[in-house]
Amino acid sequence: MGLKSRVLIIGGTGYLGKRLVKASLEQGHETYVLQRPEIGLDIEKIQMLLSFKKQGARLVVGSFNDHRSLVEALKQVDVVICAISGVHFRTHQILLQLKLVEAIKEAGNIKRFLPSEFGTDPSRMADAMEPGRETFDEKMVVRKAIKDARIPFTYISANCFAGYFVGGLCQFGTILPSRDSVVLFGDGNQKSIFVDEDDIAAYTIKTIDDPRTLNKTLYIRPLANILSQRQVVGIWEKLLGKVLQKSSLSEKQFLDSLKEKDYVVQAGMSHFYHFFYEGCLANFEIGDDAEEACRLYPDIKYTTVEDYLKQYL
Repeated sequence: MGLKSRVLIIGGTGYLGKRLVKASLEQGHETYVLQRPEIGLDIEKIQMLLSFKKQGARLVVGSFNDHRSLVEALKQVDVVICAISGVHFRTHQILLQLKLVEAIKEAGNIKRFLPSEFGTDPSRMADAMEPGRETFDEKMVVRKAIKDARIPFTYISANCFAGYFVGGLCQFGTILPSRDSVVLFGDGNQKSIFVDEDDIAAYTIKTIDDPRTLNKTLYIRPLANILSQRQVVGIWEKLLGKVLQKSSLSEKQFLDSLKEKDYVVQAGMSHFYHFFYEGCLANFEIGDDAEEACRLYPDIKYTTVEDYLKQYL
């Protein structure tokens, strides 16, 4: 095998970004992390960047507000992975990547771009409900810009982050599992797919020098983690050694409650609706224009939902 690609990670101090930096270093890539001046006095992020440097990463200064700095940063690497936030309850920055696309075009040396996706495949969400569909629509705008610029890409569809979904037994607004009761969405039987965030990072880094994933979507679908909410709850009950009190929220009740919420909450709840009432993550087969991570990289021993839940005991 030839030399491993040099990787620039943008959003490296974020929830997924810090895991991408770790995975890139562990897999032997020369790893660069964009240090954005906008970080200001955020001491925790500054210390995280310095810790990356101690681990062997290289910090490179660049800003979305300074086109030339982005171009110069890009010229030092082969692959760009962007992990800036695309969820409303954090900072919604998806369209900032259009500036990155322009910089990649000018730099002219990038062999592959992995934009900030990592969740639901936006190409399958054309009929998603407002206001949550804004995230999917904006990701498709970025995809179009990538296509128009003829930039080589890989899109990562990692489905449900375990920390946000498994920890709270798939309930909205909680990330810790109850030991007493749980509210099921409908009958709780729609299948979703749950992936540990460290595994997402490991699979993502595996793709960047793999010709099989070039200009394709990579779905991360660990077989043991394709589960319904009711099955997730059942695993937790088995670990606890007790049965939780269960109630059910009908589709109508869920949609009625959504109308009363503010915009940010509505955006998140609408995603839950598609996942747990419609089953949009697991109700289709992967086509010829995509690959599945666990099949390509069986050497990665992914974390099962059961093992993930054990940390809460």
